[in-house]
Amino acid sequence: MNFLDLAKKRYSVRSYTHKKVEKDKRDLILEAARVAPTGVNFQPFRILVVESEEGLKKVAKGARTFSAPLIFIMCANESEAWHRKYDNKSIEDIDTSIATDHMMMEATDLGLGSLWICYFEPEVIKREFDIPDYLEPVNILAVGYTDKDPKSPDRHDEERKDIDDFVFYEEF
Repeated sequence: MNFLDLAKKRYSVRSYTHKKVEKDKRDLILEAARVAPTGVNFQPFRILVVESEEGLKKVAKGARTFSAPLIFIMCANESEAWHRKYDNKSIEDIDTSIATDHMMMEATDLGLGSLWICYFEPEVIKREFDIPDYLEPVNILAVGYTDKDPKSPDRHDEERKDIDDFVFYEEF
């Protein structure tokens, strides 16, 4: 499948079966994060994999995961990130998000559903998993098998802005 077909196939899944994600698929999703590009290849992200019943209950204290059987808590270490010299902008959130996107697309390619979660309580997640202070939870990726019919890849024609609404050439 070409990339655009894969990207159009992916959608936010909010209903999962109880079927566990197989280890080989989980590992391929993690490999997708490993190969994701980061600023100066510093790879400032850390991934906490949660798939035990106890761990999933802990995540649910701080985030709505729709009962996904596999959770990746994506954390960033600002001190390991590249900083732009002109204004010292740190890109750990960007690097972590690129890794998350690679993981999400790999999950789609493997026939799994996913949900990128930014609406969560960081302090609850940090407390429940003893996440060190130098790591910031940036987002959570829920993954699993969906029990619903997939959304149409053609939905983007109606659900997305027209390309002319956000692309400008040479000037704004």
